[in-house]
Amino acid sequence: MMMQGAVERLLARANENRTSPAIVWQERTFDYDWLLGEMSRWSERLTQEGVQSGDVVSPWADFSPPAVAALLALIERGCIVVPMTAAVTQKDEFCELAQVEVILELDDGAQTIRRTETRASHPLYDRLRTDGHAGLVLFSSGSTGKSKAAVHDFVPLLAKFEVPRHVRRMLAFLLFDHIGGINTLLYVISNAGCLVTVTDRNPDSVCKAIESYKVEVLPTTPTFLHLLLLSEAWTRHDLSSLRLVTYGTEVMPENTLRRIRAALPDVDFQQTYGLSELGILRSKSKAPDSVWVRIGGEGFETRVRDGLLEIRARSAMLGYLNAPSPFTDDGWFMTGDAVEVDGEYFRILGRRSEIINVGGEKVFPAEVETVLESMPGVEGAAVTGERSAITGQIVVARVRLSTGEDAAEFRKRMRSYCRGVLAPYKVPQKVIVEEAALVGPRFKKIRR
Repeated sequence: MMMQGAVERLLARANENRTSPAIVWQERTFDYDWLLGEMSRWSERLTQEGVQSGDVVSPWADFSPPAVAALLALIERGCIVVPMTAAVTQKDEFCELAQVEVILELDDGAQTIRRTETRASHPLYDRLRTDGHAGLVLFSSGSTGKSKAAVHDFVPLLAKFEVPRHVRRMLAFLLFDHIGGINTLLYVISNAGCLVTVTDRNPDSVCKAIESYKVEVLPTTPTFLHLLLLSEAWTRHDLSSLRLVTYGTEVMPENTLRRIRAALPDVDFQQTYGLSELGILRSKSKAPDSVWVRIGGEGFETRVRDGLLEIRARSAMLGYLNAPSPFTDDGWFMTGDAVEVDGEYFRILGRRSEIINVGGEKVFPAEVETVLESMPGVEGAAVTGERSAITGQIVVARVRLSTGEDAAEFRKRMRSYCRGVLAPYKVPQKVIVEEAALVGPRFKKIRR
């Protein structure tokens, strides 16, 4: 079967390196011999439970060894997989939307399989079943609006990993139900590397794991790197094993990049570009300290229309379960990302849907957030627009402070700080001081 062949190619190096460490989980190391054996055990159990090719199955898990083995067994079987982590608070809603037929509850050491009363039927699922391909359903973070359910064909996703690459010890920072987390997992397994997991993704826990297990690669987000700088956790741990930090999923503030490079001068930083709808594209930064990036490579094409980035990709999703098609008639995915262009390099400015229009002038939230987060005492900032009868919109900033200031006190200091740094129309007219974190479980800004 095609799926079995694709999984065999994915696991070829794992089979050749059975005694090598595969996963570090809760201070225990599991080798590839264990992982492959556990995958076989899951395959037998799925057969016993009557789980068949084309069934829609949702593993509720994080990167535990049994969850990884179950995921591989589901892909090999040709199931349509809908992963969900503990961070998903609306599991029932998502399961109903994705028409989940079987739920695997794998958290806290339990391994429960239960059937729902749903019979999944959707044209996108029918395509996968006709081709005999496994599928993947990923929900967007919903950080700027309603979550969308993207349906992928696993065959083109796995094809990206057929060419052998470097063996790496990588930290599983991006989540089990995130395209970046799936990408990390597939890269590690296809090259017989080691996946180091953490149960808590705060800066000290991440740095401790890097120190303890000699992690070489940290895939993460700009927001987490900002929190890492605030915590100074890198000063309390030995991070000498760390060779590469990849960052993406949102705009990188230039001052954050400059400061983290100064804090970790022996580490390479590489900007990535990926979306739930496309997968993770290969990329190359213009310079180590640059937010300009070249994206694409084999299997990807890029173009810019009306200032917005469009991408045509072999690994693009089939479509959404709950939204209209975002593809042009000739097959280009409309990312909605506004960009500047310099030759073959792009600078990502932000989502078109997030642009604030103040009297006809465009304001990109990330630019304002960068300035606010450079102010002393600002732990985080999230900028959005609010309707105005006079200018159409005004700029609103939600900030988390360590200074004890109220909104009026901070607003006065902010206006003085921003003078000469931001154009007057970009300076927030309204400030809300928040006690709660301004980031979601995927360590992205929440701008809703």
